[in-house]
Amino acid sequence: MRIMESEGIPIKIWATEIDEGAIQQAINLSKLTFAYSHIALMADAHEGYGMPIGGVLATEEMIIPNAVGVDIGCGVVAIKTDKQELNRKSTEEILNKTSQRVPMGFKRHKKPQNWQGFKKIPDSRIIKQELTSARKQLGTLGGGNHFCSIEMGSDGFIWLMVHSGSRNLGLKVANYYNTLAKKLNVKYNIVPPKYDLASLSIDSPEGREYFAAMEFCLAFARANRQAIADAFYDAFAEETKSQEILQQIDIHHNYAAMEKHFQKQVVLHRKGATSARKGELGIIPGSMGTPSYIVAGLGNPESFQSCSHGAGRAVSRKKANQIITEEAANKAMEGILFKGWRGDYSEAPMAYKDIEEVMANQKDLVKPLVKLTPLGVIKG
Repeated sequence: MRIMESEGIPIKIWATEIDEGAIQQAINLSKLTFAYSHIALMADAHEGYGMPIGGVLATEEMIIPNAVGVDIGCGVVAIKTDKQELNRKSTEEILNKTSQRVPMGFKRHKKPQNWQGFKKIPDSRIIKQELTSARKQLGTLGGGNHFCSIEMGSDGFIWLMVHSGSRNLGLKVANYYNTLAKKLNVKYNIVPPKYDLASLSIDSPEGREYFAAMEFCLAFARANRQAIADAFYDAFAEETKSQEILQQIDIHHNYAAMEKHFQKQVVLHRKGATSARKGELGIIPGSMGTPSYIVAGLGNPESFQSCSHGAGRAVSRKKANQIITEEAANKAMEGILFKGWRGDYSEAPMAYKDIEEVMANQKDLVKPLVKLTPLGVIKG
């Protein structure tokens, strides 16, 4: 970890290399009058919208929708199965069945899905507006870097992993409240609009409404991952005759929470970062073609008890598609079952940072427990 002094509070950085855009965004964060203690940039940090992805921000009595992000509650669930072997044919069959059962990309279920959470809707205009659509999106993977993968664990067991979030619901909620915050900030001259860090008082009606809407999206995202994981494991059990799940871990990495740090109650924003309290289990996925890790948090106070949410992008999606060839992308996925790129190489392994370097850079934040090596991947 290195410390960068700025015009505002210090910036503590765990990344070896970090793009200038992310640094400038961290500087913008450090100048916020309500930012507390320091800004933390995780080992996977890179430029995002308003706030770096892989960034952690503590604030006093303020919440920033753009510091949570547009995919509220995006996260990963990892399942340890009771099987220790899996051949290539079975791997392919499991992926095919899962692809048929889990809508991907912009697809959704034809019928509304059941979830108890739909009976407890917060008083939010945008959530009420999006509810009909959300009922059909529950249990859908989405696109981008969302995936289902089959992994071989260093513990000798086969693991299943799902990365997905709150789908279009989270996006709509994020944009709605970010727009609202911008209007209020301009009205009261709180934050320069160019920072794209419009905030809401956590004690204001608007702030309380956003927090409740965000928490609903977190619950929706977790239910979404669980529905996908259930379908994924069912396909796995049908093919392998698996009898039970030995362990399941679920974490999200785009959210804000009321937490106590350095003897003060703060609003802690984790955007592309996960909680890593001492002994807390977590998941740090690599790219589609590289290892992932099951970890235990070390509770380091300097990172606000947080760690990276993955390997982190080395290049943008646009640049990846300009510089990565299909031949290079295929070579990086050698030995791993994958359905093909369809002309989009933005999620090829070389578009991401070296996961081993990322793990080395945060050895004071987490302890690796299980190394997962991909056998087969489905990408939305």
